[in-house]
Amino acid sequence: MSSSFSQGMVVTIICEAVLQERLIKLLQALNVSGYTIIPAQGAGSHGKRMGDMAGYNTNIEVKTIVTPEISDQLLEKLKQFQGSHALIAFRQKVEGLFD
Repeated sequence: MSSSFSQGMVVTIICEAVLQERLIKLLQALNVSGYTIIPAQGAGSHGKRMGDMAGYNTNIEVKTIVTPEISDQLLEKLKQFQGSHALIAFRQKVEGLFD
């Protein structure tokens, strides 16, 4: 990786839209400085999520860029939602123009 760019971990969370406020509070508790939330559609092990009715059967995708340590904490805390909600989360090393 080039030293002229910032380095971090992008964490992507795809989950039921009903978790949005809880995820925002979790990110704030971890002092995450920014995130992006977009509506998401698709199908997977939890069935189809097409967002065809507002507030029902809808997913969101949340992305944030954090340190490796914060990504560890975030992924660990997300485990609490797995048993009761459709949720997947993953991280990737990134470099670019961010702070």
